[in-house]
Amino acid sequence: MAITHLKHGKPEADRAEDDAKTAAVVAAVLKDIEQRGDTAVRELANKFDGYDRDSYRLSQDEIDALIAKVSPRDLEDIKFAQAQVVNFAQAQRDSMLDIEVETMPGVILGHKNIPVQSVGCYVPGGKFPMVASAHMSVATAKVAGVPRIIACTPPFNGEPNPAVIAAMHLGGAHEIYVLGGIQAVGAMAIGTETIAPVHLLVGPGNAFVAEAKRQLFGRVGIDLFAGPTETMVIADETVDAEMCATDLLGQAEHGYNSPAVLVTNSRKLAEETLSEIDRILEILPTAATARVSWDDYGEVILCNTYDEMLAVADDIASEHVQVMTDRDDWFLENMTCYGALFLGPRTNVSNGDKVIGTNHTLPTKKAGRYTGGLWVGKYLKTHSYQKITTDDAAAKIGAYGSRLCLLEGFVGHAEQCNLRVRRYGGQNVPYGEAAE
Repeated sequence: MAITHLKHGKPEADRAEDDAKTAAVVAAVLKDIEQRGDTAVRELANKFDGYDRDSYRLSQDEIDALIAKVSPRDLEDIKFAQAQVVNFAQAQRDSMLDIEVETMPGVILGHKNIPVQSVGCYVPGGKFPMVASAHMSVATAKVAGVPRIIACTPPFNGEPNPAVIAAMHLGGAHEIYVLGGIQAVGAMAIGTETIAPVHLLVGPGNAFVAEAKRQLFGRVGIDLFAGPTETMVIADETVDAEMCATDLLGQAEHGYNSPAVLVTNSRKLAEETLSEIDRILEILPTAATARVSWDDYGEVILCNTYDEMLAVADDIASEHVQVMTDRDDWFLENMTCYGALFLGPRTNVSNGDKVIGTNHTLPTKKAGRYTGGLWVGKYLKTHSYQKITTDDAAAKIGAYGSRLCLLEGFVGHAEQCNLRVRRYGGQNVPYGEAAE
């Protein structure tokens, strides 16, 4: 394979060192929340959010007052976006069927899809108020039928962001807290004197939120392991450098460590995109953030063939993959590792982030190799059940079970089967021996 890096990102070793420092901070904070509950949460909220109040949970009157501050146009846009997310989530939910089958006479097997009983939805708001994240987590949980949905978001410029609160409320949150960062995630998962713990944590966040979710996994469920926003553009000469540069920088502005990667088989497009990125960074209002991400984490990878482009893309397994080539459907058919695909120049990641209807909470750091993103199915647990309804079936299955248990040396297991063989099959099976 003849693959050339025209631009490299920060070495993996440097990234690992950053991750280790974050992990140590998060572990200490979570331990403090576990030991001191609301007192620790309040101190952390004061320190990191600059926000103090008697209760961090918003009352219904406060929610109503905040929603009243949202302009009619903004409120209509929020409702439109939320409707798209709900419609797609409902279609996904409808595809998940409970089943019951009779696998042999008298043996009935099935499964039920049962909603998680409580979920904590984190909606980021440090640099930008992430209105869309409320649709993705809260509204989708409502479609799944989760009976208790709580949502946390940090204050924005010292106060709850009205649009975020509106999206949370309209999405179906039962409890809304103005809390950010590790203290929000820790309070939801561990619980405090005033916040009952949840069974599942979902939603994106900064490196500290992502690490807190990782450390809390096992105590609670999580949607996925997530890191900084990632984007990849797979392009050939069917598109121009302005479009490639715009799509790369559109995600690089998320934070200071958001990887953006161009994979192309056109040296001309690669070089022109590098120049176009320099031009746009001179006029982009968020360039102070996007430039750092691009300088430290941006990559341009030149390949000879489409097969090489595919192999590189699957190896990187980026969160967002914008495909703009003369064979977009070929990539759809053949790509196996990614968060979400955005196919064709008319499509873009921002639409997926904000309004089109697919969920924007997606796997990063190569997690697309083993999981997809947040969707209605993440809020559902598929539980199986079994039922034997005839004596003949009880005796027949019991005999097989008896022999297979003893094959493994489990005498107590075998006796569960033997008891049924004796009672329902009329066979005199000696204790601890295999049924005929």
